[in-house]
Amino acid sequence: GNLPMRNGDQIPSIRILGHRVHMVELPDVVSQMTRWIKSESDRCHVVVNTGMHGIMEGHRNPEFKAQLNTADMFAPDGILVVLVARLKGFSIRKSKTGPALMWDYFESAKGRTSKHYFYGDTKETLEALKAHLHSAYPDAEIVGLRSPPFRQLTDAEDEADIRAINEANPDILWISLGAPKQERWMFDHKERLIVPVVVGTGASFKFFAGKVRR
Repeated sequence: GNLPMRNGDQIPSIRILGHRVHMVELPDVVSQMTRWIKSESDRCHVVVNTGMHGIMEGHRNPEFKAQLNTADMFAPDGILVVLVARLKGFSIRKSKTGPALMWDYFESAKGRTSKHYFYGDTKETLEALKAHLHSAYPDAEIVGLRSPPFRQLTDAEDEADIRAINEANPDILWISLGAPKQERWMFDHKERLIVPVVVGTGASFKFFAGKVRR
C-alpha cells in the first residue's frame, strides 16, 4: 500500500522488477521516520534504502523479494532507480547515496533529543562514529553500539543482541551489515524489536567515521 504524506496525500510507489519502490526523496524519508517515532512508536517500521543492487538480489531470490515488499518504506538509492522512475513519469532528482539519509536525519534532528543504536561494522568504526556524532550532534544520544561477529550468530547471541537493543530503548536502530545481509537481518528480527524505526544503511557508518579521521 501507499504511505500517507505530510499533507494527507499518499506517497506513490512504482514496481521495478516486481519490487514496490516508494517515490520519495530524502526529506520525505526523514519526515516519515520522525512521524513514526512520534506517533507510531509501538510498532517497528523497516526502512530499506537500496539501489539496483538490492533489487537484483530480490530478482534472483523470490523469498528475498517478498521480504523487501513488506518494508514500510523502500527508499530508492542511486541513479538507476531514478532513471526507471523517470521512465514511469516521476521526476525524482538523482537521489543522494546511502550515507546521505543518516546525514539528513541527524541534521533534521538538531535541537531535539533523539536516541540511536548502531549495529554492524567494526568496533573501531563504531568508536570513531560515536566520537564524530558526539561533537557534531550533541542532542543525539547514542544508547548502544554493537559490532556483531562476522560469522553466523548462535541463537543465544542473537537473543542477547535483541534484548540489549530493546533495553537501550532507541528511537532508531541503524544497521550496517552490507546488502542484502542487513535487509535480511531487519526482516528476521522486526517482530522482536521494540524500536520505532530500523534502517539499513550500507556503508554509512564507515562514511561517518571517516569524517573524523579526515
